[in-house]
Amino acid sequence: WVSEGGKGADDARICRLLQRLPFVVPFHSRVQLFHRLVREDKIAENVQRSEFFPSLGIQVRRDHIYEDAFDKLSPVTDHMFKHRIRVELLNELGLPEAGIDGGGVFKEFLTELLRTAYDPKVGLFKTTTANQLYPNPEVHLVHDRPLAHYHFLGRILGKALYEGILVELPFAPFFTARLLGRANNVDDLPSLDPQVHRNLLFLKRYEGGDVEDLALNFTIVRQDFGKTRVRELIPGGEDVPVTRSNRLQYIYLIAHYYLNVQIHKQTQAFLEGLAAVINPTWLRLFGPDELQTLISGAHEPIDIEDLRRNTVYSGAFTDSRHPTIEAFWEVVRGMSEEQRRQLLKFTTSCSRPPLLGFQELQPKFCVHSAGTELDRLPTASTCMNLLKLPEFRDAETLRRKLLRSIEAGAGFELS
Repeated sequence: WVSEGGKGADDARICRLLQRLPFVVPFHSRVQLFHRLVREDKIAENVQRSEFFPSLGIQVRRDHIYEDAFDKLSPVTDHMFKHRIRVELLNELGLPEAGIDGGGVFKEFLTELLRTAYDPKVGLFKTTTANQLYPNPEVHLVHDRPLAHYHFLGRILGKALYEGILVELPFAPFFTARLLGRANNVDDLPSLDPQVHRNLLFLKRYEGGDVEDLALNFTIVRQDFGKTRVRELIPGGEDVPVTRSNRLQYIYLIAHYYLNVQIHKQTQAFLEGLAAVINPTWLRLFGPDELQTLISGAHEPIDIEDLRRNTVYSGAFTDSRHPTIEAFWEVVRGMSEEQRRQLLKFTTSCSRPPLLGFQELQPKFCVHSAGTELDRLPTASTCMNLLKLPEFRDAETLRRKLLRSIEAGAGFELS
């Protein structure tokens, strides 16, 4: 019923049920429902997918990808943003890179844009001790109009979900919970700062004497670029000592501030951008960890036989019986899981398989003949999920050259 489904009121009832009891239906079935809701929205919005229909076109400089994308896509209406966006990438000389965007260049653009924007060096997001991303609470000190940037990034993430493009962005669980409209509490604090969580537990269990001896009050002291800032947790909090009778309130307010209050405006702007593309009720079909999986894919073993069944060939590789192709699959089967992930990332820009199997990968995973110059290394066009493989004559040479390429972490190349 999820894959075929009903229409209109039936969908609304299913969504309401699953928002309240999501785990009564398997995760993959809810993913199917999500994809169907997106497809139906594209029909309702009259979203044109063919390159023969008018669509939005932009030029962006590869070395200024975020700035150009922000300037050119921010003014686009929500309706047009759902349509196909044609992207032309300019190299460092200001010249168009080779390649025609049949959808693949946009995928490469989107992946690179998100990788750049979420880099903590940009200042919009920070990382926890576990290297998970959350909005920078001090963003106003490093960016003008920061909320416009969060709105833009919410729309971009929504576009990735709308187009079924996996992006490896490890969000902190307390942030994905906020995206689902859930408030965090002290039990969620370890995902942000395990040390603060341990300190609060120490305070909760403290039996060593008067709590007042700890000299705490209802404030938070922050160091922002060398400046000490004091924020009161309650009106007049600087004059209210933490005592045995009010320490639970203090613990609650500290956790609430760190997990909810300090990123509220940023999260709200991000959500508004996300909701411009993806209906928030669709996301509430999932829990916080499941939403992360919907965005980035599942960290599960790569099914090589599924990949092989859904691989196509081009150039001199007419089918899977070509000797080089047979050697290729022999090498892939002998790879470690980490090497398989490197191969997938090298070819598709994402190290994780599609949630519903490789039949969902668009364009299809393709192995293309790169000719008979056997001193060349394999290369890839991640925009087209295309692996360009010289016609190596034996599996050992193929293995050595392929591993050299994928382990080098080579970037984007267009033929």
